[in-house]
Amino acid sequence: MCAAALLSSCHIYQKYERPDDLVTQGLYRDLSEDSSVDELNFGDVPWRQVFTDPQLQALIEEALENNADIRSAALTVEQAQAQLTAARLAYLPLFQLSPQGTLTKVEGRDWTKAWSANVTGQWQIDLFASLLNSNRNAKVTYQQSKYYQQAVQTQIISSVANLYYTLLMLDRNLEISTDMSKLLERTTETMQEMTNLSYANAASVEQARAGYMQVVASLSDLKQNIREMENTMCLLLNKPGQAIPRGRLEDQHLPTQFNTGVSLQLLSNRPDVQAAEMALAANYYNTNQARAAFYPQVTINGQAGWTNNLGVISNPAQFLASIVGSITQPLFYRGRLVAALKAAKANEEKSKLQFQTALLNAGNEVSNALFEYETCQEKAAAREMQVTSARNASEYTAELFQLGTSSYLEVLSAQNSYLSAQLAQVSDTYEEMQAVINLYKALGGGREIENQ
Repeated sequence: MCAAALLSSCHIYQKYERPDDLVTQGLYRDLSEDSSVDELNFGDVPWRQVFTDPQLQALIEEALENNADIRSAALTVEQAQAQLTAARLAYLPLFQLSPQGTLTKVEGRDWTKAWSANVTGQWQIDLFASLLNSNRNAKVTYQQSKYYQQAVQTQIISSVANLYYTLLMLDRNLEISTDMSKLLERTTETMQEMTNLSYANAASVEQARAGYMQVVASLSDLKQNIREMENTMCLLLNKPGQAIPRGRLEDQHLPTQFNTGVSLQLLSNRPDVQAAEMALAANYYNTNQARAAFYPQVTINGQAGWTNNLGVISNPAQFLASIVGSITQPLFYRGRLVAALKAAKANEEKSKLQFQTALLNAGNEVSNALFEYETCQEKAAAREMQVTSARNASEYTAELFQLGTSSYLEVLSAQNSYLSAQLAQVSDTYEEMQAVINLYKALGGGREIENQ
């Protein structure tokens, strides 16, 4: 019976292997796949070489040390490691000491004293890989927790960088809007003086004041946004809301050349993809455990010790030892084993779909970030020309207004166009930075866990 069971249960001993029907090629849209591409890609660059601003580096280091999510991920790794140790120790026999004593009195007789001091042991022989698959499951679960920790770290690094550059963008917008408000304030004062000298009418003054107040109102919105972004950054740093030290947007320098490698590298570079594969492997071993439950369980039980409670034995106590071997074969469990196997197979199939989805999502993120960066590069030259033209138009219109050949409505329109062009240029710069950050994260950048 055991030989027949062994021959029919070969599958439960097999290790997990990546599915052959997994789509791993062509994940990067519009990019050629070349096997000769240098294996080192942008995702392998250390994060300190990508984000060179000293103040940003200090914020990232603080987040990696104090952030609640990353500390929780580290504790999850410790928990999985403890479970792996427990799974490995399951191969060893179990021993326990169970001394006991009793006092018995029968009417007409003296108290009878009985005692025993026994050591009992139990050892499960893993003939059908139940413990083997449990150990393998614990091992891949431990690996999954480590990949999850890496995924959290990449997310923290990219989030801190995004928030930092968002603050720099808002600072620049506030600076531009403040300068524009000062210009409009002087224009309004000039219009008021011209009205007093009968060179302009009250309507022009009110138009000037309305434009000035509109920009002043936008300053309050910008200040509120800056305060909210600073508080969000502090939440990532796991500390109360406060001002964030930072540099200037125009002083930032991010990489401009990127090597994405081949899309197959996402399987080894993206920690979230690796975690998804480990989830599939864990469910694979769960399925094997469900299969192993159909086969016999062989257990050896032993007992050794001293006792004076054997009827014919009196004090002093005598040594007693016994060994019992047992085999348990499931016969009829009302379909529970079959149902458990079906559920395990369904979970395994779901994990496979999630693994494929994670890989496709990773490829899309790389493609989107690259295209976003290219789009920002294309807009940069046109936006610079727009800003230059809008500035010139604003200056020329102001001069013509002083000469009396242009209306203030034209002056106000030109100044608003110049302000809009400047703000759009700042937004383009921020989007370009964001594309670099997203590409770095999409390629698995910043995944190396440092010893804290």
